[in-house]
Amino acid sequence: MDDMLKTPADGTRLRILAWLGEPDTAGRGLTADDVAARLGVPRTAALAHLRLLTSLGLLRLTGQDDDPRYHRDEIRLAEVTQLFEKGW
Repeated sequence: MDDMLKTPADGTRLRILAWLGEPDTAGRGLTADDVAARLGVPRTAALAHLRLLTSLGLLRLTGQDDDPRYHRDEIRLAEVTQLFEKGW
């Protein structure tokens, strides 16, 4: 739970979640390479953000091991949103 509260000041993880909510990416998901290119960072930095979001249950993986795609877990996001709306 502590990791969930460690948000970067620049909002990188929120941007990743927002991109994954866009209609054109929601269905197909994003790869680590997609995220790295969009953020303009090394793949390892993108993977660090994606792994944290996945470990928190906010993202889920689909696809082959050699080409995993990240998708939002809408149920978990709704649960977390509800917690914060209640003033948790």
